[in-house]
Amino acid sequence: MKKLLSALVVFIMVLQAFVSCSKKESGTSPDVAKGQKTAKDYKIVLLLPGQVNDQGWNASNYSGVVECNAKLGTNMEFVESVQPQDFESAFREYGEKGYDIVMAAGSQFDEACTRIAPLYPNTRYMIVNGAAATTSNMSPLFPKEYEASYLAGIIAGFLTKTGKFGLIGGEENQAMVNLMAVYGKTAVEIAKNRGIKDASYNLAYANSWSDIAKGKQMGENMIRNGADVMFAYANELGLGVINAAMENGKYHVGYAADQTKIDPKTVVASIDFKFANMYLWAIDSFIKGNLPGGKMYEVGIKEDLFAPIWTNNVTDEIKNAVNKAMDDCKQGKVDLKKLF
Repeated sequence: MKKLLSALVVFIMVLQAFVSCSKKESGTSPDVAKGQKTAKDYKIVLLLPGQVNDQGWNASNYSGVVECNAKLGTNMEFVESVQPQDFESAFREYGEKGYDIVMAAGSQFDEACTRIAPLYPNTRYMIVNGAAATTSNMSPLFPKEYEASYLAGIIAGFLTKTGKFGLIGGEENQAMVNLMAVYGKTAVEIAKNRGIKDASYNLAYANSWSDIAKGKQMGENMIRNGADVMFAYANELGLGVINAAMENGKYHVGYAADQTKIDPKTVVASIDFKFANMYLWAIDSFIKGNLPGGKMYEVGIKEDLFAPIWTNNVTDEIKNAVNKAMDDCKQGKVDLKKLF
């Protein structure tokens, strides 16, 4: 009996040594061995409706991928030019693959997400600019874009000579309607305060986010009708609007990214979306377990999400007006929703 016990003890000691050695040879860290994940272990993907080089919406969101990978140590992936007919299949694909987070850039993803998210409760779905949070695994991130269009409208109001503003949106969703209203009404009010009594704005929707030729045509039509300051929020299509302004010697107020690089004489200022800050906050919070699902998260000027980009073609008067507006927003002195 003693011999049997002795043999058993020796066997257990050998087995423990073997397991310990195996762990060392495999390089398994203590945290992973215990089931704890590090940032690089999380499977995360961002779905984009356009290309990352659009110098607008998609570029701004892609910057979030770059920053998260660089500063948080994630291995976040991205997919460009996901078409509406593929929204559901993309959400389903990454849910099936067991991804921890599936993000998508644009409110147009909301409906598909609402249908697919309940099928994959262990995957967190985050729609940037989304509003739907019908299940506990949905966490839409809603940038208050109307705050950014408020700043853009101030710039336009000071730039105009005719008091005629051209506005073009990619799609007529509620968020777009709100930000366009804030931009147009702000620009007109400033123009009137400057003595242009018949100031007005012309708003049209392209029902496209990528047709550059259509954007240029729409821009040219508005310019022929008197617009001397253009504004577009329509991804690649917006590049066509900028081209129309360039060829006709008109101004364009950049939006969603630094578009001054295209032509600083035309795009004399831009309101840049610092979406990287929002991505860093959201992904880091999720990893740390501080981002409960089933609710929408709003961010804006107060969270340093929007920043003006200036060229040498902008006066100090415009800069001062925008800086004051930003301070007012941070202090809660401005109610922009009354302009919706």
